[in-house]
Amino acid sequence: MTRLYVPATLPLLATLHHAGSLQVGNDAVIAADDSEDAEYDALVTAAETSASLAAELDSGQRRRVVLVAEVATDGGRISLADVVAVHADAVDVPAGADPDDLEDLGWYATQEIPDLLG
Repeated sequence: MTRLYVPATLPLLATLHHAGSLQVGNDAVIAADDSEDAEYDALVTAAETSASLAAELDSGQRRRVVLVAEVATDGGRISLADVVAVHADAVDVPAGADPDDLEDLGWYATQEIPDLLG
């Protein structure tokens, strides 16, 4: 299995939640190895891309979201069943915020996705 760190936004998370699957872009990140450091680096890289995606959205939806999925292949679509965790900001990221000044992403179980979207 391959663990993907997929940069997303709240609207993309809503699509995954309601449609049950999501197309993975070329910006998905694979950790260099199974170490905690490599997984953290992959998460941070995906969060940086997510920040760029979120910056283009309206206020109220500007949260970084990273989907962590375990898949047999590293491309195509992911299903909600593939997602093992969601990392997201608890609140909107201010427009133009310096990524170095942002808090770490919170960890959410897949059962908490409706709460993130609410």
